[in-house]
Amino acid sequence: MYPPSTFSLLRLAVLSAVVLLTGCDKIPGLGPDPRIEQRDAEAKAIGGACRHALRGLEDCYTLNPKAAKASVFAGWKDMDGYMRENKIEGTPSVLGKVEKPKRSEPPSDIETEPGDTATNRGRS
Repeated sequence: MYPPSTFSLLRLAVLSAVVLLTGCDKIPGLGPDPRIEQRDAEAKAIGGACRHALRGLEDCYTLNPKAAKASVFAGWKDMDGYMRENKIEGTPSVLGKVEKPKRSEPPSDIETEPGDTATNRGRS
């Protein structure tokens, strides 16, 4: 067997190794890339905002093509659960309610192009 002093040194070495290795995720280069973590958090925030704005997932995906779909869905789902649990009503988005100008047909007495159907109506 080992003498008592060697056993104490071995025990101390193992204990110090464990203590040092618990902070390995804080050492630059050993943990996950912070840019990936940030993109994931932003995509979750986008999904939550879409749910609060009463947008469907497909609309959210279309409006944010660069966001990771899985993270957007996770954020949307989390916000949905939160809103249902706390009985929060969503706020409709103003983006979808912008009125588009109505198109008016050109007057039939003005000739624009020879192949235009409005000018060829009376010539047949």
